[in-house]
Amino acid sequence: MASETTEIREKSLNFLEEIIEESIAKGEKHIQTRFPPEPNGYLHIGHAKSICINFGLAKKYGGKCNLRFDDTNPVKEDVEYVDSIKRDIQWLGFQWELERYASDYFDQLYEWAVELIKKGLAYVDDQTQEQIRENRGTVSVPGTPSPWRDRTVEENLDLFERMKNGEFPDGAKVLRAKIDMAHPNMLFRDPLMYRIIHTSHHRTGDKWCIYPMYDYAHGQSDSIEKITHSICTLEFDVHRPLYDWFIQALEIFPSHQYEFARLNLTYTMMSKRKLLKLVQEGAVMGWDDPRMPTICALRRKGYTPASVRNFAEMVGVAKRDNVIDLGKLEYCVREDLNKVAERRMAVLNPLKVVITNYDDDKTELFTAINNPEDEAAGTRQVPFSKVIYIERDDFMEEPPKKFYRLSPGGEVRLRYSYLIKCEEVVKDAEGNVTELHCTYDPMSGGGSSSDGRRVKGVIHWVSAKDAVEAEVRLFNPLFTKEDPDDVEEGQTWEDNLNPESMVKVTGYLEPSLREIPVGQAVQFERVGYFCPDTDSTPEKLVFNRTVTLKDSWAKINK
Repeated sequence: MASETTEIREKSLNFLEEIIEESIAKGEKHIQTRFPPEPNGYLHIGHAKSICINFGLAKKYGGKCNLRFDDTNPVKEDVEYVDSIKRDIQWLGFQWELERYASDYFDQLYEWAVELIKKGLAYVDDQTQEQIRENRGTVSVPGTPSPWRDRTVEENLDLFERMKNGEFPDGAKVLRAKIDMAHPNMLFRDPLMYRIIHTSHHRTGDKWCIYPMYDYAHGQSDSIEKITHSICTLEFDVHRPLYDWFIQALEIFPSHQYEFARLNLTYTMMSKRKLLKLVQEGAVMGWDDPRMPTICALRRKGYTPASVRNFAEMVGVAKRDNVIDLGKLEYCVREDLNKVAERRMAVLNPLKVVITNYDDDKTELFTAINNPEDEAAGTRQVPFSKVIYIERDDFMEEPPKKFYRLSPGGEVRLRYSYLIKCEEVVKDAEGNVTELHCTYDPMSGGGSSSDGRRVKGVIHWVSAKDAVEAEVRLFNPLFTKEDPDDVEEGQTWEDNLNPESMVKVTGYLEPSLREIPVGQAVQFERVGYFCPDTDSTPEKLVFNRTVTLKDSWAKINK
């Protein structure tokens, strides 16, 4: 029995957990991970998966996870991004052990670069970026060594210090590692370590005008923090040998890099560069536009931290790149909101209903359940009057066989209140239905009826005189194709933008919806999950659709 339990447990481990457990078995006493974002944009759902992995593994194995900003390019970085990243991580429910920046280590990284020069493993190159690129060769053709490759140690030390002191303009010189210009891994063909950038840094100001490249700074920063498991996405797989080379050449703490498959979602663009373009061109309302895949956009849209963490858990940790269906993400938020979101009534495509035998000035209050999944959520009072709105889709003049909603002569129950029967259909000159005249059964208010009869249809409604008018934004995927980069010749990914990605309608809401805080999702009964937007004010309510009630993932998996 014990061996069977062990086998089940082993099967449930992902490959990163297996690696960590193996290192613990070999004597690793302390697990240290890190999440290393660049502060040059907002985090997206792919980063959320990485956050869950790095913080989750540290938590599972009693270790710690640092937040370290890879702030080595001052041209693209901003404190705005630093603050947003910290906010997103905490919203997801994680707290870092140490907050660190690559810039904290600039002095040490410079000293190590000097050490590599002294060892004959780095040199200053005067070639332009274009020349370096041209001379790198191809996979089948070796690179051409720089004419400056064999400078003496003394000359390199002098030039590198003068680079640091600001004597040369941008692009005039770079520091390169001296490895192998014929190496089959192109990254080993004398990779750049430092470039000159005369730009103020958001933390170090004007102290530096040379900045380290990612491949040089990353492994050494890991080493300084004694990171045991440096977890990256799969595109860094080819960078790992170089990561190891620098650590070995400097003879410092041997951090190790491991790669997992990055998250790709259908109908979703994950390129930070392309997302920035959408923001800059005004194609979206900003980084937190609910159509964007950013964490702040998901938050604004009404997603819960638990739903995003559950999604990361569901898609798991893979070794090969794959594309996850957007329906899985929607499934996770739907599952979570079903448990925690309170219910309310709202009509988004109204049809006026006059209850002819109800008193003109009368208003009644009916008790409605806030969440049938959670008794502790309690109840609320909903006003009812002579004129109500129902959804236009809940009425058909000539209904098909299994249509259990309202039709001429038909009867339905209004959610939490009376049975009503359609007696007359009023139309305009073009033949469009403008209102219904119905009668109600006064004895049916408690869920029964005057003669014990039952009806199959139950529809939601809102009292017209008590209704709160709101702008309701119905969000659809931002792109029309599963792969936004799938374009015809002569087109770009922007041609796949969905013109119907945001549809605005006027909704009529029950009055209690005035009290819902911004960002907190509620279920509009029978319609979907919605939350007040950051644009919402007491004078003008604005609601976002978080997700429909339709379970698209279940449909996909039939």
